[in-house]
Order: sequence, then structure tokens, then C-alpha cells
Amino acid sequence: MEQTTYFEDYEIGSSRTTYGRTITETDFVVHAGHTGDFFPHHMDAEFMKTQAFGQRIAHGTMVFSIGVGLTASIINPVAFSYGYDRMRFVRPVFIGDTIHTRTTILSKEDDPKRSTMGRVVERTEVINQKNDVVLVADHIYIVERKPA
Repeated sequence: MEQTTYFEDYEIGSSRTTYGRTITETDFVVHAGHTGDFFPHHMDAEFMKTQAFGQRIAHGTMVFSIGVGLTASIINPVAFSYGYDRMRFVRPVFIGDTIHTRTTILSKEDDPKRSTMGRVVERTEVINQKNDVVLVADHIYIVERKPA
């Protein structure tokens, strides 16, 4: 869905929550193949039985990718991603966990490089089925101001 939202239209504190997605064995294998990250914490079930978590843990980069992908149901044609700050892998994600993402507008400011744009910071929290935050990051958008 496309929805035009100008800089002035963002409201600090407003939030939205996505649908969920269950993490599968296939996700682990495909992500490892795409990235080359075959670290045993992700791929070796027998090794992980001897570790504190007792089972394989999802790649943090996979949880981030899927969590952000879940937010892509609304496309804003007057905004683009400037990047992510303060990303943290707060808790492990396991095969069979279901995650969803909550985004909340944290702040707005002028863009020092572009007078016709502003910066919007959106807190992105990936949450599991137990309602535990498993990943958090601040997403920075560059957003057009309303035409004069």
C-alpha cells in the first residue's frame, strides 16, 4: 500500500504493529546461504545442546531483515531510509518463534543538508510471541516537507 506522509504529518509517539511471522528451519538455512554465516550457534544443533541456550539461535541479521521486512506494508513515496542506529540483539530467537514488529515515532528534526526535507526517527522493536522485545533499532528517515 502506498501512503504519502510528509514530514509535518508525522506525530511523535504514534505507532503501528505488523502481522507476525514464524521463524523456520528454512529461514536459518537460506540466510546462512545468502550471507555465508554458518556459525555453529545457528547451524549445529548438537553443539548448541551443550551451550546455555540449549538450541540454535537465529542470526541477528536475519531477525533484523525479517523484522524490517514486516514493516514494508506501507510505502511512503516522499521518504527514504537514511539508515539505522543503536541496533541491539536483546534476546535470542529460536526456530518456531513468531515475531512481529512495532514501530514508534521518536523524534523529528530539520535535515541540516536539505532544506526541503526533515529527519524522522522511528524506534523499531521486533517482538516475539511471549511479548519480549528481541531486537531494537532506531530507523532514520529523510522525509519531504509539504510543498509551499
